[in-house]
Amino acid sequence: MLEAVSAQPIAAGVLERWHAIVGETCAALGWPPPQRVARAHPGGASLLLSAPLDQLFAATEVNEWAWQRASGAHDGFHAPGHPASWDQAAALDTLHRLAAGERAPALLALVAAARTHGLEASIDDATLSIGEGRWSRSWAVDDLPAPDAVPWEALRAVPKALVTGSNGKTTTVRLLAAALRTRGAPVGHCCTDGVFVDDVAVAGGDWSGPGGARQVLRHPGVEAAVLETARGGILRRGMAVTRADVAVVTGISADHFGEYGVYGLEDLADVKLTVARAIDARGVLVLNADDAILRRRGAGLGCPLAWFAREHAHPLLRAHRDAGGRTAGVHDGELLLAHGGDVASLGAVAAMPLTFGGRATYNIGNLAAAALAAHALGVPASALAALYAGFGARHADNRGRLQRWSLGATTVLLDYAHNPEGLDALLGIADGLRGGGRLGLLLGQAGNRDDDAVRELGAVAARHRPDRVVLKDIAGYLRGRAPGEIAAILREPLLDAGIAPDAIDTVLDEAEAARSLVGWARDGDLVVLPTHGTQARERVSRWLDGLVQAGWTPGQVLPDLPAPVAP
Repeated sequence: MLEAVSAQPIAAGVLERWHAIVGETCAALGWPPPQRVARAHPGGASLLLSAPLDQLFAATEVNEWAWQRASGAHDGFHAPGHPASWDQAAALDTLHRLAAGERAPALLALVAAARTHGLEASIDDATLSIGEGRWSRSWAVDDLPAPDAVPWEALRAVPKALVTGSNGKTTTVRLLAAALRTRGAPVGHCCTDGVFVDDVAVAGGDWSGPGGARQVLRHPGVEAAVLETARGGILRRGMAVTRADVAVVTGISADHFGEYGVYGLEDLADVKLTVARAIDARGVLVLNADDAILRRRGAGLGCPLAWFAREHAHPLLRAHRDAGGRTAGVHDGELLLAHGGDVASLGAVAAMPLTFGGRATYNIGNLAAAALAAHALGVPASALAALYAGFGARHADNRGRLQRWSLGATTVLLDYAHNPEGLDALLGIADGLRGGGRLGLLLGQAGNRDDDAVRELGAVAARHRPDRVVLKDIAGYLRGRAPGEIAAILREPLLDAGIAPDAIDTVLDEAEAARSLVGWARDGDLVVLPTHGTQARERVSRWLDGLVQAGWTPGQVLPDLPAPVAP
């Protein structure tokens, strides 16, 4: 896959020339006729070609060379070891050498043998593995065994779930992993906060892509897996598995427009619904019936579906139940799980800690989605009801998501809200808790959003009339932006909405920004901390725990933050 960036529309005929050059080059290399997709979009074009499994690095060279020739992008620079765009004969010689050096007949033989045994082979730059979790084996790609030396009888897949969507992925992953643990088997999961086995961290950081999935599926202690499958990982690296037992799409909302050819909700839905390709007739795809795009797209996906919504009486849920399908929704204040004519209550939603007394309606959706996925994987409704009665009462249950601290009469909320929809939902909860106190808000955004998306986030914040806003950067997520650039853009819609200039501060270090906002608060205030960097979130959480333990209240000397923990 190649992303060709262009400020101008791709000229007529360029994509056709790319198609032709790719076909001719693959034939010259002796490869099978490739699948080719060329998709023009406002920022350029996305160009895909298929190639033999042991020729994928050479295929990237073919793609780039074909695009240079097709588009006329000859800048006269020739990096040694790469094909020269202006010299076809020399370039083909280079490509032949690259392809020959990459050939790996032992790898192809082992992958073919795995397929004959009904198993997936997972491959990265250094390792090939077959089977999953406790029933997997891994080998270095440069030291592979012969197929007849593999203990095939000891290898098999584990039950696994994929979770994607614009918001709520990590919470749904954690709920589903906790539900699977009620069966007594070790569960691995990966998410934006790391890789975990039975809720013990194996790796920290954002592991919501295929790299995190491979770590889970290769861990010898895992007997079931829940894999957060984020948009960026799908677009950059694809999915780590070709089959799953269940997949969840929590919803589609505006975010990340302008990256990888995604310029609208339909484009984003295409990306998220990639997980449907991993669901066959034995699996279940869980979708949000309150999402208009998912309602419309669901019928054409060709795999078994389960639907959740805020209301048990939603027309789509009612029709799906009538056909014997699984649904989850709320009726008379209780979350109901239905399947095949049976309806079970999972409890009163207002009594579930994760819902904040029913205020966090988006978490009701996450609870419903996780319940459907867990039920499809064999978790009984009674176990789910028992789990939901307590999940979220401890900070450890759902780290960094809607956590609450009381510092005297001041309340602090910490969450991951990272896009306009998520921030609006979080601040809606804050509005219900605010009372007569002031509202303080931490505000920042990753640098890969375009300026309009950043301004929209600021406009959402302004609509909730915060009394103080501290603008921040997110370490590791500047993504080409200069320090303070995002903060400067966020300031514009705040000022336009009438937020006083002296009510807006900028503290670029995310953890220090959170500390400054807590230091501003006085009794009765509400402080909202959308905190995104994994290390900053961990530091702030530990610091707030320490304030509570020390009995700190506003007006006292504010302790320093703890030192960062090495990753």
